[in-house]
Amino acid sequence: MTARRVVVTGLGVICALGHNLAEVWCALRAGRSGIGPIRSLDVSNLRFQNGAEVREYDTGKHFGSNRADLLDRFAQFAVIAAREAVGDSGVTLTPELREKTAVVSGSCVGGQSTQDAGFVELYRQERGRVHPLTIPRIMANAGASHISVEFGTTGPAFTISTACSSANHAIGQAFRMVRSGEVDLAIAGGSEAPFSMGLLKAWEAIRVIAPDTCRPFSRDRRGMILGEGGAMLVLEPLERAEARGARIYGEIVGLGMSSDAGHITQPSVEGPARAMRAALRDAQLHPEQVGYINAHGTGTPGNDPTETRAIREVFGAHADRLAVSSTKSMHGHALGAAGALEAVATVMALHQGLLPPTANFIEPDPECDLDIITHRARAAQVECALSNSFAFGGLNAVLALRTHLR
Repeated sequence: MTARRVVVTGLGVICALGHNLAEVWCALRAGRSGIGPIRSLDVSNLRFQNGAEVREYDTGKHFGSNRADLLDRFAQFAVIAAREAVGDSGVTLTPELREKTAVVSGSCVGGQSTQDAGFVELYRQERGRVHPLTIPRIMANAGASHISVEFGTTGPAFTISTACSSANHAIGQAFRMVRSGEVDLAIAGGSEAPFSMGLLKAWEAIRVIAPDTCRPFSRDRRGMILGEGGAMLVLEPLERAEARGARIYGEIVGLGMSSDAGHITQPSVEGPARAMRAALRDAQLHPEQVGYINAHGTGTPGNDPTETRAIREVFGAHADRLAVSSTKSMHGHALGAAGALEAVATVMALHQGLLPPTANFIEPDPECDLDIITHRARAAQVECALSNSFAFGGLNAVLALRTHLR
């Protein structure tokens, strides 16, 4: 079968910037950060106090009590984002299409809040038992499973867990399944809810969290800021989308993956560069066709100059003409959901001709000598873009996206 063009026809998102696509895009284009004091638990004994939480979230608005008992917060975000994406796509899930629909989700830590609560009951309160639904709540595939149940899809459904590259790997695998003809529709993305004391203490110990805010590529950056949320994309073949008159946001045209095979936490130049080259090769794009990169851009001292060098290695002189931004400066680093949030931002940037900025930026860093979009969104008609995700463990996944050309 000839490879099919794969388009994005539905988007759904919930994160620190808003509870739906309209709210999140409004914040992104305004350069408004969702980072603030962590309110969901007492963090007075932590070295950091700020995070990018989903504010004013009410489980009861989305799930009945019986269903809510089955879903950890991270899985709730996955279902909410999927509901919006499928509704946004306007697709009718016939019995035949349900059998040919894939659900592919990414999550780094799964039901961390549920697991943490169970440990408190066992070891601090000495209750000797945990909630009977602990296992179905903590399993990392809960998001994908509940999306499948929600829509009655009976095609492939699975979860990828590759730390901070999880969602890009998930979207990329879904893209390949649609492109090859294995499935006719895919719901793909990621979700995460890392705000539990045990996990926050673990991140505190590794000393990469900023005490104030996330300032990617800025000279005075001091680290990353954790975020939470979920984002999902509906992918389908171009012909099917056009036949039903669907709105097309853009195309996914390539996936590049690599492993550093080096240090478990320190980034490399070579691994990310290989992934970007692989994405361009898969998409059959020349480097000069790329006009924007949604960078991994964590705001850590190590990542940002390393990513800068990787971009320069891949794009050469064209790197000076590339617009670059990190939306983690606004929605935080949502770990396994990060790539999905950034894929939504990149798709919308191409669709709207408006590139989101890097918030909180103060002073340029000579080691990050790229064209960093700061403070305000930039109007630009860009043909192609990359969305980078580079994870602990040296696992890299890069998506190549293109403005839909009829």
